[in-house]
Amino acid sequence: MPLPAAPLRGVVPPLCTPLTPHGEVDVRSLAALAERMIDAGVHGLFALGSSGESAYLTDEQRRTALATVVETTAGRVPVLAGVIDMTTARVLAHARTAARAGADGLVATAPFFTRTHPAEISGHFRRLRDGVDLPLFAYDIPSAVHSKLPAATVLALAADCTLAGLKDSSGDDGSLRRLLTALRADGSDGRFSVLTGSELTVDGALLAGAHGVVPGLGNVDPAGYVRLYGHARAGRWTEAVAEQDRLAALFALVDVGDESAMGRSSSALGAFKAALHLLGVIDCPATAAPQLPLGDAAVKAVRRHLEDAGLL
Repeated sequence: MPLPAAPLRGVVPPLCTPLTPHGEVDVRSLAALAERMIDAGVHGLFALGSSGESAYLTDEQRRTALATVVETTAGRVPVLAGVIDMTTARVLAHARTAARAGADGLVATAPFFTRTHPAEISGHFRRLRDGVDLPLFAYDIPSAVHSKLPAATVLALAADCTLAGLKDSSGDDGSLRRLLTALRADGSDGRFSVLTGSELTVDGALLAGAHGVVPGLGNVDPAGYVRLYGHARAGRWTEAVAEQDRLAALFALVDVGDESAMGRSSSALGAFKAALHLLGVIDCPATAAPQLPLGDAAVKAVRRHLEDAGLL
């Protein structure tokens, strides 16, 4: 399904990438996960994002995962492809592969590893847009790339149509609010999509004017985020807040891992995959090396969170 001329709106979950016990992409489970998202009424899918462990996958595994999602989706909703990498040349290579695979849009961060000036960030995105004729979304995730996208850069790239939108995972709600206000002021909000990646504050972001959400927790409870978005679009803010509160309680499952023994990614992505395994969606809850697996006590805690949320 091609992206609409108007901003992409709604719930666009960043799909986990199920793996086999040997670390290969589990095509059957990934197809089942994508099908579950579509059945829940999501408005798009984002393959190969942070929740998809794209940073841990080989180029061949990335191709397999994206091809599986595109084939399973079969045009029913748009598929955004993460093309995240350190440098412009490497991102362009991923972008061309994604275009050949049938992706409807691309998602890229600023370059990383070395410090990058805003002029270089702008040049990076313009080269990507010139190199591949697909809508391009910027991914603002300072926790991963160690720099925040400057608002002035985003506004300029929106104004000249280099960017079709922004996935904001900065966690800076004040900055997001100011950006939305500026986009409305210059008229760009009619064509530029702002999607929040902050699962816990979706109701507030939508009230402020965001067009949708890219929730990692949407892997576990896509229907909850679809309900939340529907309530917000209809102006049922009391119901939206209640759904957001329920999802916020469920989000506690990302904390089940012992942070003295494993990284935050191991805990959060391990919990998403443990939940999907417990729900019978994927065959194996393995995460990519060198992330560490959750222990039995943590998996039991994930089960309790699912039960409390009414999912089990």
